[in-house]
Amino acid sequence: MSPGAPDAPGAPGRAYRPPAVRRGLRLLSLGTTFAVAFATITATVTLLVGFLSYNAAARLVRVDQQSVFDEVVQDLRGEVRENLMTPVDFSSTAPGHDLVRPARTDVQVLGPDGSVFDPGSPGLPVVAADRRIAGAAAAGEVVVHGGVDVGDDVYRVATVSLGGGRGAVQVAQEFSDTEDLLRALQRRTLVLMTAVVVAAGLFGWWLARRITRRLVVLTAAAENVARTRRLGIQVPVAGYDEVGRLGRAFDRMLGRLAQSEEDQRRLVQDAGHELRTPLTSLRTNISLLRRIDELPPGTREELVADLTQEARELTDLVNELVDLAAGQSDTEPPQRVDLADVAEDVAGLARRRSGREITVRASGDTTTDGRPGMLTRALSNLVENAVKFDRDGGAPVEICVAGPARPGTVRVEVRDRGPGIADDDLVRVFDRFYRAADARSLPGSGLGLSIVREVALAHGGAPYAFRREGGGTVIGFTVGGGAAQRSDGDGTR
Repeated sequence: MSPGAPDAPGAPGRAYRPPAVRRGLRLLSLGTTFAVAFATITATVTLLVGFLSYNAAARLVRVDQQSVFDEVVQDLRGEVRENLMTPVDFSSTAPGHDLVRPARTDVQVLGPDGSVFDPGSPGLPVVAADRRIAGAAAAGEVVVHGGVDVGDDVYRVATVSLGGGRGAVQVAQEFSDTEDLLRALQRRTLVLMTAVVVAAGLFGWWLARRITRRLVVLTAAAENVARTRRLGIQVPVAGYDEVGRLGRAFDRMLGRLAQSEEDQRRLVQDAGHELRTPLTSLRTNISLLRRIDELPPGTREELVADLTQEARELTDLVNELVDLAAGQSDTEPPQRVDLADVAEDVAGLARRRSGREITVRASGDTTTDGRPGMLTRALSNLVENAVKFDRDGGAPVEICVAGPARPGTVRVEVRDRGPGIADDDLVRVFDRFYRAADARSLPGSGLGLSIVREVALAHGGAPYAFRREGGGTVIGFTVGGGAAQRSDGDGTR
Protein backbone atom coordinates (compact mmCIF):
# COMPACT_ATOMS: atom_id res chain seq x y z
CA MET A 1 0.00 0.00 0.00
CA SER A 2 1.32 3.37 -0.97
CA PRO A 3 1.72 6.11 1.62
CA GLY A 4 -1.05 8.14 0.02
CA ALA A 5 -3.58 5.29 -0.02
CA PRO A 6 -6.73 5.75 2.04
CA ASP A 7 -6.43 4.68 5.67
CA ALA A 8 -2.81 3.71 5.17
CA PRO A 9 -0.68 3.59 8.32
CA GLY A 10 1.39 6.73 8.50
CA ALA A 11 -0.51 8.55 5.72
CA PRO A 12 0.02 12.27 6.21
CA GLY A 13 -2.91 14.14 7.73
CA ARG A 14 -5.04 11.00 8.00
CA ALA A 15 -5.65 8.78 11.01
CA TYR A 16 -5.23 5.04 10.48
CA ARG A 17 -8.37 2.98 11.02
CA PRO A 18 -8.11 -0.78 11.44
CA PRO A 19 -10.39 -3.00 9.30
CA ALA A 20 -12.78 -3.65 12.21
CA VAL A 21 -13.31 0.07 12.68
CA ARG A 22 -13.94 0.56 8.95
CA ARG A 23 -16.53 -2.25 8.98
CA GLY A 24 -18.17 -0.57 11.95
CA LEU A 25 -18.28 2.73 10.08
CA ARG A 26 -19.93 1.03 7.11
CA LEU A 27 -22.53 -0.52 9.43
CA LEU A 28 -23.23 2.96 10.78
CA SER A 29 -23.73 4.45 7.33
CA LEU A 30 -26.49 6.96 6.72
CA GLY A 31 -28.58 4.42 4.83
CA THR A 32 -28.30 1.82 7.61
CA THR A 33 -29.05 4.41 10.27
CA PHE A 34 -32.07 5.66 8.34
CA ALA A 35 -33.42 2.13 7.80
CA VAL A 36 -32.92 1.15 11.46
CA ALA A 37 -34.50 4.40 12.65
CA PHE A 38 -37.46 3.97 10.29
CA ALA A 39 -37.98 0.35 11.40
CA THR A 40 -37.62 1.28 15.08
CA ILE A 41 -40.15 4.10 14.87
CA THR A 42 -42.57 1.92 12.92
CA ALA A 43 -42.13 -0.94 15.37
CA THR A 44 -42.72 1.33 18.35
CA VAL A 45 -45.84 2.86 16.81
CA THR A 46 -47.13 -0.54 15.65
CA LEU A 47 -46.58 -2.16 19.05
CA LEU A 48 -48.18 0.75 20.84
CA VAL A 49 -51.21 0.83 18.53
CA GLY A 50 -51.52 -2.97 18.58
CA PHE A 51 -51.29 -3.14 22.36
CA LEU A 52 -53.83 -0.37 22.88
CA SER A 53 -56.15 -1.77 20.22
CA TYR A 54 -56.03 -5.27 21.68
CA ASN A 55 -56.62 -4.03 25.22
CA ALA A 56 -59.51 -1.86 24.07
CA ALA A 57 -61.09 -4.72 22.08
CA ALA A 58 -60.59 -7.24 24.91
CA ARG A 59 -62.07 -4.85 27.44
CA LEU A 60 -65.09 -4.14 25.25
CA VAL A 61 -65.73 -7.85 24.71
CA ARG A 62 -65.38 -8.68 28.40
CA VAL A 63 -67.53 -5.77 29.48
CA ASP A 64 -70.17 -6.70 26.93
CA GLN A 65 -70.27 -10.32 28.10
CA GLN A 66 -70.39 -9.25 31.74
CA SER A 67 -73.22 -6.79 31.07
CA VAL A 68 -75.25 -9.48 29.25
CA PHE A 69 -74.78 -11.86 32.18
CA ASP A 70 -75.65 -9.19 34.75
CA GLU A 71 -78.77 -8.25 32.79
CA VAL A 72 -79.98 -11.88 32.71
CA VAL A 73 -79.40 -12.25 36.45
CA GLN A 74 -81.18 -8.97 37.23
CA ASP A 75 -84.15 -9.93 35.05
CA LEU A 76 -84.34 -13.28 36.85
CA ARG A 77 -84.24 -11.63 40.30
CA GLY A 78 -86.94 -9.16 39.33
CA GLU A 79 -89.17 -11.92 38.00
CA VAL A 80 -88.95 -14.19 41.08
CA ARG A 81 -89.53 -11.24 43.39
CA GLU A 82 -92.67 -10.15 41.56
CA ASN A 83 -94.18 -13.61 41.01
CA LEU A 84 -94.57 -16.67 43.14
CA MET A 85 -92.62 -19.20 41.12
CA THR A 86 -91.56 -22.83 41.60
CA PRO A 87 -88.82 -24.96 40.00
CA VAL A 88 -91.41 -26.33 37.58
CA ASP A 89 -91.87 -22.87 36.06
CA PHE A 90 -88.21 -22.91 34.97
CA SER A 91 -88.00 -26.50 33.85
CA SER A 92 -86.86 -26.90 30.28
CA THR A 93 -89.35 -29.74 29.81
CA ALA A 94 -92.35 -27.74 30.97
CA PRO A 95 -94.11 -25.78 28.22
CA GLY A 96 -93.98 -22.04 28.50
CA HIS A 97 -90.98 -21.90 30.85
CA ASP A 98 -90.18 -18.35 31.65
CA LEU A 99 -86.38 -17.92 31.32
CA VAL A 100 -84.88 -16.74 28.06
CA ARG A 101 -81.48 -18.39 27.56
CA PRO A 102 -78.96 -16.20 25.63
CA ALA A 103 -76.14 -17.70 23.59
CA ARG A 104 -73.42 -19.48 25.60
CA THR A 105 -75.76 -19.35 28.67
CA ASP A 106 -76.69 -22.47 30.65
CA VAL A 107 -79.63 -22.78 33.11
CA GLN A 108 -79.98 -25.38 35.86
CA VAL A 109 -82.89 -25.57 38.34
CA LEU A 110 -82.41 -26.69 41.97
CA GLY A 111 -85.05 -28.14 44.27
CA PRO A 112 -85.79 -26.95 47.83
CA ASP A 113 -83.04 -29.15 49.29
CA GLY A 114 -80.47 -28.02 46.74
CA SER A 115 -80.69 -31.09 44.62
CA VAL A 116 -80.75 -30.79 40.84
CA PHE A 117 -84.37 -30.55 39.72
CA ASP A 118 -83.70 -29.81 36.07
CA PRO A 119 -80.03 -30.28 35.02
CA GLY A 120 -78.34 -27.84 32.72
CA SER A 121 -76.49 -28.69 29.57
CA PRO A 122 -73.83 -29.27 30.68
CA GLY A 123 -74.66 -29.91 34.33
CA LEU A 124 -73.40 -27.30 36.74
CA PRO A 125 -71.72 -28.12 40.05
CA VAL A 126 -73.72 -27.39 43.22
CA VAL A 127 -71.90 -26.29 46.34
CA ALA A 128 -73.06 -25.48 49.88
CA ALA A 129 -73.64 -21.82 49.08
CA ASP A 130 -75.97 -22.82 46.25
CA ARG A 131 -77.91 -25.20 48.50
CA ARG A 132 -78.25 -22.45 51.10
CA ILE A 133 -79.68 -20.11 48.47
CA ALA A 134 -82.12 -22.85 47.35
CA GLY A 135 -83.57 -23.02 50.88
CA ALA A 136 -83.66 -19.24 51.39
CA ALA A 137 -86.98 -17.73 52.46
CA ALA A 138 -86.52 -14.44 50.53
CA ALA A 139 -86.86 -14.44 46.81
CA GLY A 140 -84.10 -12.94 44.66
CA GLU A 141 -81.11 -13.68 46.87
CA VAL A 142 -78.08 -14.38 44.75
CA VAL A 143 -74.61 -15.85 45.02
CA VAL A 144 -72.11 -15.54 42.17
CA HIS A 145 -69.21 -17.87 41.40
CA GLY A 146 -66.45 -16.86 38.95
CA GLY A 147 -64.12 -19.21 37.11
CA VAL A 148 -66.13 -22.44 37.60
CA ASP A 149 -64.66 -25.35 35.64
CA VAL A 150 -67.27 -27.42 33.87
CA GLY A 151 -65.58 -30.05 31.80
CA ASP A 152 -63.09 -28.32 29.51
CA ASP A 153 -64.87 -24.98 29.75
CA VAL A 154 -64.93 -22.19 32.30
CA TYR A 155 -68.18 -20.50 33.41
CA ARG A 156 -69.33 -17.74 35.70
CA VAL A 157 -72.36 -18.97 37.70
CA ALA A 158 -75.07 -17.03 39.58
CA THR A 159 -77.59 -18.87 41.82
CA VAL A 160 -80.88 -16.98 42.46
CA SER A 161 -83.35 -18.09 45.17
CA LEU A 162 -87.06 -18.56 44.35
CA GLY A 163 -88.00 -17.74 47.95
CA GLY A 164 -90.03 -19.62 50.53
CA GLY A 165 -87.56 -22.52 50.44
CA ARG A 166 -88.91 -23.54 47.03
CA GLY A 167 -85.54 -23.91 45.36
CA ALA A 168 -83.27 -21.82 43.13
CA VAL A 169 -82.25 -21.20 39.55
CA GLN A 170 -78.60 -21.31 38.43
CA VAL A 171 -77.61 -19.18 35.48
CA ALA A 172 -74.14 -19.84 33.97
CA GLN A 173 -72.31 -18.01 31.22
CA GLU A 174 -69.39 -19.58 29.40
CA PHE A 175 -66.46 -17.16 29.04
CA SER A 176 -63.71 -19.58 28.10
CA ASP A 177 -64.77 -19.21 24.45
CA THR A 178 -64.43 -15.46 24.78
CA GLU A 179 -60.94 -15.81 26.25
CA ASP A 180 -60.02 -18.26 23.51
CA LEU A 181 -61.25 -15.72 20.97
CA LEU A 182 -59.21 -12.98 22.63
CA ARG A 183 -56.11 -15.17 22.71
CA ALA A 184 -56.55 -15.90 19.00
CA LEU A 185 -56.96 -12.17 18.41
CA GLN A 186 -53.80 -11.56 20.42
CA ARG A 187 -51.81 -14.05 18.35
CA ARG A 188 -53.08 -12.57 15.11
CA THR A 189 -52.28 -9.09 16.33
CA LEU A 190 -48.72 -10.14 17.17
CA VAL A 191 -48.30 -11.80 13.77
CA LEU A 192 -49.67 -8.71 12.04
CA MET A 193 -47.40 -6.40 14.05
CA THR A 194 -44.39 -8.56 13.24
CA ALA A 195 -45.27 -8.47 9.55
CA VAL A 196 -45.70 -4.70 9.67
CA VAL A 197 -42.35 -4.23 11.44
CA VAL A 198 -40.54 -6.46 8.92
CA ALA A 199 -42.24 -4.69 6.01
CA ALA A 200 -41.35 -1.31 7.53
CA GLY A 201 -37.73 -2.37 7.91
CA LEU A 202 -37.55 -3.52 4.29
CA PHE A 203 -39.31 -0.39 3.06
CA GLY A 204 -37.03 1.79 5.20
CA TRP A 205 -33.97 0.02 3.80
CA TRP A 206 -35.24 0.51 0.23
CA LEU A 207 -36.16 4.13 0.88
CA ALA A 208 -32.81 4.81 2.57
CA ARG A 209 -30.92 3.38 -0.39
CA ARG A 210 -33.03 5.45 -2.79
CA ILE A 211 -32.49 8.65 -0.81
CA THR A 212 -28.82 8.14 -0.01
CA ARG A 213 -27.75 6.75 -3.39
CA ARG A 214 -26.96 10.23 -4.73
CA LEU A 215 -25.33 11.18 -1.43
CA VAL A 216 -23.10 8.14 -1.82
CA VAL A 217 -22.14 9.42 -5.28
CA LEU A 218 -21.32 12.84 -3.82
CA THR A 219 -19.29 11.23 -1.04
CA ALA A 220 -17.36 9.13 -3.54
CA ALA A 221 -16.68 12.23 -5.63
CA ALA A 222 -15.44 14.17 -2.59
CA GLU A 223 -13.22 11.27 -1.52
CA ASN A 224 -11.90 11.00 -5.08
CA VAL A 225 -11.01 14.71 -5.07
CA ALA A 226 -9.35 14.39 -1.65
CA ARG A 227 -7.38 11.34 -2.80
CA THR A 228 -6.31 12.43 -6.28
CA ARG A 229 -6.46 16.24 -5.85
CA ARG A 230 -8.05 16.43 -9.29
CA LEU A 231 -10.73 19.11 -9.33
CA GLY A 232 -11.92 18.64 -12.90
CA ILE A 233 -14.21 15.66 -12.23
CA GLN A 234 -17.87 15.53 -13.24
CA VAL A 235 -20.37 15.00 -10.43
CA PRO A 236 -23.14 12.76 -11.86
CA VAL A 237 -26.02 14.01 -9.70
CA ALA A 238 -29.47 14.89 -11.03
CA GLY A 239 -32.80 15.94 -9.54
CA TYR A 240 -34.27 19.15 -8.21
CA ASP A 241 -34.57 18.33 -4.51
CA GLU A 242 -32.07 19.24 -1.78
CA VAL A 243 -29.68 16.45 -2.81
CA GLY A 244 -29.81 17.55 -6.46
CA ARG A 245 -29.15 21.16 -5.46
CA LEU A 246 -26.26 19.99 -3.28
CA GLY A 247 -24.81 18.02 -6.19
CA ARG A 248 -25.03 20.95 -8.57
CA ALA A 249 -23.55 23.30 -5.97
CA PHE A 250 -20.72 20.82 -5.38
CA ASP A 251 -20.12 20.56 -9.12
CA ARG A 252 -20.02 24.35 -9.48
CA MET A 253 -17.70 24.60 -6.49
CA LEU A 254 -15.30 22.10 -8.03
CA GLY A 255 -15.45 23.99 -11.33
CA ARG A 256 -14.58 27.27 -9.66
CA LEU A 257 -11.82 25.67 -7.63
CA ALA A 258 -10.41 24.12 -10.80
CA GLN A 259 -10.62 27.47 -12.59
CA SER A 260 -8.97 29.20 -9.63
CA GLU A 261 -6.21 26.62 -9.59
CA GLU A 262 -5.70 27.06 -13.33
CA ASP A 263 -5.63 30.86 -12.95
CA GLN A 264 -3.04 30.59 -10.20
CA ARG A 265 -0.94 28.22 -12.26
CA ARG A 266 -1.03 30.50 -15.29
CA LEU A 267 -0.34 33.56 -13.16
CA VAL A 268 2.71 31.92 -11.60
CA GLN A 269 3.97 30.76 -14.99
CA ASP A 270 3.43 34.15 -16.62
CA ALA A 271 4.88 36.01 -13.66
CA GLY A 272 7.91 33.74 -13.63
CA HIS A 273 8.44 34.34 -17.31
CA GLU A 274 8.13 38.12 -16.98
CA LEU A 275 10.27 38.32 -13.85
CA ARG A 276 13.05 36.32 -15.44
CA THR A 277 14.07 39.10 -17.87
CA PRO A 278 14.49 42.00 -15.37
CA LEU A 279 16.11 39.69 -12.84
CA THR A 280 18.61 38.47 -15.43
CA SER A 281 19.41 42.06 -16.39
CA LEU A 282 19.78 43.01 -12.72
CA ARG A 283 22.08 40.07 -12.12
CA THR A 284 24.22 41.07 -15.11
CA ASN A 285 24.47 44.70 -14.01
CA ILE A 286 25.19 43.70 -10.43
CA SER A 287 28.07 41.55 -11.66
CA LEU A 288 29.45 44.67 -13.38
CA LEU A 289 29.40 46.49 -10.05
CA ARG A 290 32.34 44.32 -8.99
CA ARG A 291 34.42 46.18 -11.59
CA ILE A 292 32.79 49.58 -11.21
CA ASP A 293 36.14 51.17 -10.30
CA GLU A 294 37.51 50.07 -13.69
CA LEU A 295 34.65 51.62 -15.65
CA PRO A 296 34.72 55.15 -17.09
CA PRO A 297 32.53 57.73 -15.28
CA GLY A 298 30.00 57.82 -18.14
CA THR A 299 29.59 54.04 -18.06
CA ARG A 300 29.13 54.17 -14.30
CA GLU A 301 26.27 56.65 -14.66
CA GLU A 302 24.62 54.49 -17.30
CA LEU A 303 24.99 51.40 -15.11
CA VAL A 304 23.41 53.11 -12.10
CA ALA A 305 20.59 54.50 -14.29
CA ASP A 306 19.95 51.01 -15.71
CA LEU A 307 19.83 49.51 -12.22
CA THR A 308 17.42 52.21 -11.06
CA GLN A 309 15.15 51.74 -14.06
CA GLU A 310 15.14 47.94 -13.78
CA ALA A 311 14.43 48.11 -10.05
CA ARG A 312 11.54 50.49 -10.74
CA GLU A 313 10.11 48.22 -13.44
CA LEU A 314 10.50 45.22 -11.18
CA THR A 315 8.69 47.07 -8.38
CA ASP A 316 5.91 48.09 -10.77
CA LEU A 317 5.59 44.51 -11.98
CA VAL A 318 5.33 43.13 -8.45
CA ASN A 319 2.78 45.81 -7.51
CA GLU A 320 0.64 44.99 -10.54
CA LEU A 321 0.85 41.27 -9.74
CA VAL A 322 -0.37 42.04 -6.25
CA ASP A 323 -3.17 44.19 -7.68
CA LEU A 324 -4.17 41.41 -10.07
CA ALA A 325 -4.24 38.82 -7.30
CA ALA A 326 -6.22 41.19 -5.09
CA GLY A 327 -8.71 41.73 -7.89
CA GLN A 328 -9.31 37.98 -8.18
CA SER A 329 -9.91 37.49 -4.45
CA ASP A 330 -11.27 40.88 -3.44
CA THR A 331 -13.41 40.68 -0.30
CA GLU A 332 -14.50 44.32 -0.40
CA PRO A 333 -18.28 44.35 0.17
CA PRO A 334 -20.41 45.59 -2.75
CA GLN A 335 -22.23 48.90 -2.33
CA ARG A 336 -24.00 51.51 -4.39
CA VAL A 337 -21.37 53.38 -6.43
CA ASP A 338 -21.66 56.44 -8.68
CA LEU A 339 -19.13 55.82 -11.43
CA ALA A 340 -19.19 59.50 -12.40
CA ASP A 341 -17.83 60.37 -8.96
CA VAL A 342 -15.20 57.64 -9.29
CA ALA A 343 -14.17 59.10 -12.66
CA GLU A 344 -13.80 62.59 -11.16
CA ASP A 345 -11.57 61.25 -8.36
CA VAL A 346 -9.38 59.29 -10.78
CA ALA A 347 -9.11 62.28 -13.15
CA GLY A 348 -8.06 64.61 -10.31
CA LEU A 349 -5.34 62.24 -9.17
CA ALA A 350 -4.07 61.71 -12.74
CA ARG A 351 -3.92 65.48 -13.36
CA ARG A 352 -1.72 65.98 -10.30
CA ARG A 353 0.61 63.12 -11.23
CA SER A 354 0.99 63.77 -14.96
CA GLY A 355 0.11 67.44 -15.43
CA ARG A 356 -2.08 66.41 -18.37
CA GLU A 357 -5.51 67.75 -19.20
CA ILE A 358 -8.11 65.08 -18.37
CA THR A 359 -11.82 65.68 -18.89
CA VAL A 360 -14.83 63.77 -17.55
CA ARG A 361 -18.18 63.45 -19.31
CA ALA A 362 -21.15 61.67 -17.76
CA SER A 363 -24.65 61.01 -19.05
CA GLY A 364 -27.64 59.11 -17.70
CA ASP A 365 -27.83 57.22 -14.44
CA THR A 366 -24.24 56.24 -13.63
CA THR A 367 -24.91 54.47 -10.34
CA THR A 368 -24.48 50.73 -9.98
CA ASP A 369 -23.74 48.07 -7.39
CA GLY A 370 -20.04 47.34 -7.15
CA ARG A 371 -16.80 47.45 -5.20
CA PRO A 372 -15.42 51.00 -5.23
CA GLY A 373 -11.78 50.02 -4.74
CA MET A 374 -11.74 47.58 -7.65
CA LEU A 375 -13.55 50.01 -9.98
CA THR A 376 -11.15 52.84 -9.03
CA ARG A 377 -8.16 50.58 -9.72
CA ALA A 378 -9.51 49.58 -13.15
CA LEU A 379 -10.27 53.15 -14.24
CA SER A 380 -6.89 54.37 -12.95
CA ASN A 381 -5.16 51.74 -15.07
CA LEU A 382 -7.02 52.92 -18.16
CA VAL A 383 -6.08 56.57 -17.56
CA GLU A 384 -2.43 55.75 -16.83
CA ASN A 385 -2.31 53.62 -19.96
CA ALA A 386 -3.71 56.47 -22.07
CA VAL A 387 -1.28 59.03 -20.58
CA LYS A 388 1.67 56.70 -21.12
CA PHE A 389 0.96 56.00 -24.79
CA ASP A 390 -0.25 59.49 -25.71
CA ARG A 391 3.21 60.97 -25.16
CA ASP A 392 2.68 64.11 -27.23
CA GLY A 393 -0.21 65.26 -25.07
CA GLY A 394 -1.66 67.52 -27.72
CA ALA A 395 -5.25 66.60 -26.90
CA PRO A 396 -6.89 65.93 -23.54
CA VAL A 397 -7.55 62.41 -22.30
CA GLU A 398 -11.32 61.91 -22.06
CA ILE A 399 -13.17 59.78 -19.49
CA CYS A 400 -16.75 59.03 -20.59
CA VAL A 401 -19.31 57.45 -18.25
CA ALA A 402 -22.71 56.58 -19.74
CA GLY A 403 -25.63 54.59 -18.59
CA PRO A 404 -27.80 52.78 -18.80
CA ALA A 405 -28.19 51.63 -22.41
CA ARG A 406 -29.74 48.50 -20.93
CA PRO A 407 -31.27 48.27 -17.42
CA GLY A 408 -28.51 48.16 -14.81
CA THR A 409 -25.64 48.58 -17.30
CA VAL A 410 -23.11 51.42 -17.03
CA ARG A 411 -20.28 51.96 -19.50
CA VAL A 412 -16.92 53.52 -18.62
CA GLU A 413 -14.28 54.27 -21.27
CA VAL A 414 -11.10 56.31 -21.72
CA ARG A 415 -10.28 57.98 -25.05
CA ASP A 416 -6.91 59.29 -26.17
CA ARG A 417 -5.29 60.68 -29.34
CA GLY A 418 -2.18 58.53 -29.19
CA PRO A 419 -0.77 56.36 -31.96
CA GLY A 420 -3.57 53.82 -31.57
CA ILE A 421 -3.45 50.03 -31.43
CA ALA A 422 -2.97 47.77 -34.42
CA ASP A 423 -5.96 45.64 -35.38
CA ASP A 424 -4.03 42.44 -34.67
CA ASP A 425 -3.27 43.65 -31.14
CA LEU A 426 -6.81 44.76 -30.24
CA VAL A 427 -7.94 41.20 -29.53
CA ARG A 428 -5.00 40.56 -27.17
CA VAL A 429 -4.52 43.78 -25.24
CA PHE A 430 -6.37 42.35 -22.22
CA ASP A 431 -4.18 39.22 -22.02
CA ARG A 432 -1.75 39.02 -19.14
CA PHE A 433 1.73 40.33 -19.88
CA TYR A 434 0.87 40.99 -23.50
CA ARG A 435 2.55 44.09 -24.94
CA ALA A 436 2.28 45.33 -28.49
CA ALA A 437 5.49 45.52 -30.50
CA ASP A 438 5.62 49.34 -30.45
CA ALA A 439 5.03 49.40 -26.68
CA ARG A 440 7.81 47.08 -25.57
CA SER A 441 10.30 49.92 -25.35
CA LEU A 442 8.05 51.74 -22.86
CA PRO A 443 7.92 50.97 -19.14
CA GLY A 444 5.18 48.60 -18.02
CA SER A 445 4.43 44.96 -17.43
CA GLY A 446 1.37 44.26 -19.56
CA LEU A 447 -0.81 43.61 -16.50
CA GLY A 448 -2.75 46.87 -16.31
CA LEU A 449 -5.43 45.93 -18.85
CA SER A 450 -5.59 42.40 -17.44
CA ILE A 451 -6.67 43.95 -14.15
CA VAL A 452 -9.33 45.93 -16.02
CA ARG A 453 -10.67 42.72 -17.54
CA GLU A 454 -10.78 40.96 -14.16
CA VAL A 455 -12.64 43.87 -12.57
CA ALA A 456 -15.16 44.04 -15.43
CA LEU A 457 -15.87 40.31 -15.30
CA ALA A 458 -16.22 40.45 -11.51
CA HIS A 459 -18.94 43.10 -11.94
CA GLY A 460 -20.93 41.22 -14.56
CA GLY A 461 -19.52 43.23 -17.46
CA ALA A 462 -16.82 42.94 -20.11
CA PRO A 463 -13.85 44.96 -21.41
CA TYR A 464 -13.58 46.31 -24.92
CA ALA A 465 -11.11 48.24 -27.09
CA PHE A 466 -11.22 49.73 -30.59
CA ARG A 467 -9.46 52.32 -32.72
CA ARG A 468 -10.80 55.85 -32.40
CA GLU A 469 -11.89 57.75 -35.48
CA GLY A 470 -9.38 60.49 -36.23
CA GLY A 471 -6.57 58.65 -34.41
CA GLY A 472 -6.13 57.23 -30.97
CA THR A 473 -7.75 54.44 -28.97
CA VAL A 474 -10.93 53.88 -26.94
CA ILE A 475 -10.56 51.36 -24.12
CA GLY A 476 -13.28 50.73 -21.54
CA PHE A 477 -15.51 48.25 -19.81
CA THR A 478 -19.13 47.73 -18.86
CA VAL A 479 -20.52 47.07 -15.39
CA GLY A 480 -23.65 45.04 -14.75
CA GLY A 481 -24.26 43.83 -18.32
CA GLY A 482 -22.84 41.81 -21.17
CA ALA A 483 -20.25 42.68 -23.76
CA ALA A 484 -20.05 46.32 -24.75
CA GLN A 485 -21.00 47.65 -28.11
CA ARG A 486 -18.94 50.14 -30.04
CA SER A 487 -19.71 53.75 -29.12
CA ASP A 488 -19.68 56.83 -31.31
CA GLY A 489 -17.79 60.03 -30.75
CA ASP A 490 -20.26 61.76 -28.43
CA GLY A 491 -20.28 59.18 -25.73
CA THR A 492 -23.60 57.57 -26.58
CA ARG A 493 -24.17 54.08 -27.81
